[in-house]
Parts: sequence; C-alpha cells; structure tokens
Amino acid sequence: MYSFISGTVVEKNPSFVVIDNQGIGYFINITLNTFTAIGEQQHVKLFVHLAIREDAHTLYGFYTENERELFLQLITVSGVGCNTARLILSSMTVSEAIEAIATNNVRMIQGVKGIGAKTAQRIVVDLHDKVGKTGFGSDEKSPVGYNTLKEEALSALMVLGFNKTSIEKTLDKLLKQMENPSVEDLIKESLRLL
Repeated sequence: MYSFISGTVVEKNPSFVVIDNQGIGYFINITLNTFTAIGEQQHVKLFVHLAIREDAHTLYGFYTENERELFLQLITVSGVGCNTARLILSSMTVSEAIEAIATNNVRMIQGVKGIGAKTAQRIVVDLHDKVGKTGFGSDEKSPVGYNTLKEEALSALMVLGFNKTSIEKTLDKLLKQMENPSVEDLIKESLRLL
C-alpha cells in the first residue's frame, strides 16, 4: 500500500519517529539502525511497511530498502512477527543478519533477546537461499548526541517490553564500562544482558 513516506521529523526516539507529511503526522515504528541513520536530519525519507491486524494498522519504517526487504523476509518465517523482526534488526545490522543467515550461524541469531533455538534455525533454513540472491548492501552509521543517551536507550528498551528497573541497572553498569558509547551500542549490549 505504501512504498515510502518522506517529510519533516517532528518527534524521534530509538523505537519510533513521527514524520509530518503535508500536515499529517505518521507514527512509524523504527529499528535502532534506522534511528542511528536518521541522526540529526530534519527531513527524512523512510521506506515503510504497513502491517494490518484485526486490532491495529501499524507502520514500520526503514532508512534503507535493504533493511525493509530483510524485514519483509523475516516476517515470512513462522514464529517471527513484526516486533520480533524489528528486534532482530535492532540487535544487528542488515549485513550482520544476512551474514548470519548465509553462513548458517544459528548461534548469532539466537543471541537476540527472545529468539530461541527453533526460531533461529527456522530463520536460517527459510531464508538461507533468499538472502544469498538479493544483493543487500551495507548500512551506514551516523553518530548520535550524548546528552540524552541513557533516556533514549531506556525509552527504546521499555517499548520493547523490558522492565524499567532492570533496564536502568543494566544501563548504569554499561555506562561505567563503555567509553563513549552510542545509543545503538548501549541498546545492543543491554539486549544481550537483559
């Protein structure tokens, strides 16, 4: 139904962005990689997927067509819904996910919070031949400001369904251990620990 939405960024956090397009504000769920790629841009173009369920119509946005394509392939796997696919693409880059699938690296996919052995194996089996033929590119990363690092990471992890107290303890621990982390780094490490 929709291919992309472009417009002015009205609101942005690591799990969603609101884009004003001709006076309509689109609430678009995004991955952590898309959040990083958007950076401080005021005008963006996101490739989108509209997921229609009985109780909701939800937009998912991606900075690159490659990321959207991988998302669409992930949700074809039995047991992988939109939120699980978004979590996978927030925990690893498109290149890392494709490499894990292409090299049958079930352990790497299983390293994503909430992905069990059976689901990881299904992803590899179902998508192994598909990702090898698509010619996906690599993602570009942009730096993120340090001023609201903990708050942005906390917000994103809470949206993904984690307990606030556990998240805060984990983030405090990571902020002491890591030198100049980005929001993306903090969230990825938190996803491994939570």
